[in-house]
Amino acid sequence: MTPESLRGATVATFAAFGASGLAFASLFARIPQIRDQLGLTPGGLGLTLLAGSAGSVLALVLAGPVVARHGSRRVVSVSAVLFAVGLATAAVGALVAVLPVVVGLFVLGAATGAWDVAMNLQGTVLERHLGRPIMSRLHAGFSVGTVAGALVGAALVALSVPVAVHLGVVAVVVAGCVPGFARGFLPDEPASAGPAPRTGFGAWREPQTLLIGLFVLAFTLAEGAGNDWIVIAAVDGHRAAPAIGTLAFAAFLAAMTAGRWCGPWLLHRYGRVPVLRGLAVTGLVGAALFVFAPALPLALAGAVLWGLGTALGFPVGMSAAAADPAFAAGRVSVVATIGYCAFLAGPPLLGLLGDRLTVLRALVVVAVLFGVATFLSGALREGAAR
Repeated sequence: MTPESLRGATVATFAAFGASGLAFASLFARIPQIRDQLGLTPGGLGLTLLAGSAGSVLALVLAGPVVARHGSRRVVSVSAVLFAVGLATAAVGALVAVLPVVVGLFVLGAATGAWDVAMNLQGTVLERHLGRPIMSRLHAGFSVGTVAGALVGAALVALSVPVAVHLGVVAVVVAGCVPGFARGFLPDEPASAGPAPRTGFGAWREPQTLLIGLFVLAFTLAEGAGNDWIVIAAVDGHRAAPAIGTLAFAAFLAAMTAGRWCGPWLLHRYGRVPVLRGLAVTGLVGAALFVFAPALPLALAGAVLWGLGTALGFPVGMSAAAADPAFAAGRVSVVATIGYCAFLAGPPLLGLLGDRLTVLRALVVVAVLFGVATFLSGALREGAAR
């Protein structure tokens, strides 16, 4: 493998992560407007978002065998087109009724799940060829995309650009660009000699893989709660203007991006377990500050610490699961499936709690999740997944 081909594959994979983040944040930056167009309560919004989570979990269960059979390049390309179809359907459907939004979110969620497993698997292939950890920086690419999507969303909200126009353009960009990025991927590695590789369901019987999955679940619930509810909580709970609420979301994402970009250096210097435990404590403090802050500037500071705390849980979990190339597709699929259960359970849980306690107070759950993550971080110790 030449340095030029490795460099090109790294750029292509980074771009695929970034495009995923851009599309994701573009949708969630407009959630308050979609809620208002449909007249949804917090509980109703949580149940509507559940459609996307259900699509993701269904796709993730099947993603290991699909990626092993068709390769990460093809799966990312097809998933990006399906994501665009789902995003456009949800955006236009919000002008009509809840049902087309639910259908669009389900398609979008299924595409996201397959896309996620495939590009993470490509990231582990890159790590093995480069001989160094870069997964957190690839996820920083996702976060760069989310920051860009959130900032553009804030500007378009301030300019009163319709949701359907904004998300329709994003859908066209995703469908047009991502398949081109995927052409630069490295070939997926064949399974090594030895026992038959677990491409899907066999990895569910491995205790270590399940522990890694539970760790990722705690971090993903904390991250997903920020993605889904920070804007709503800032606007409804802290009485922020809609554009300021979207900027709080952008601050959360920017902090997560910075943490992911610095991740390889931190992990090399201090090791996985101390870094992950330190970030979990940081996230706990940030989430509590966001919820209980007496003034909006302190709440924004809490959003920053919350975002920093979530930075490395998911990418390091993916790297730990993929430590053995022969079993990487199945284990990454299992860990991603468990992690994405956060997106299945999180929106309705927090939405229903929000109906009773307000959305802002319901986010105390996030601090609890960070506390749980500190006790599970030992499962990601280097070499454990082998």
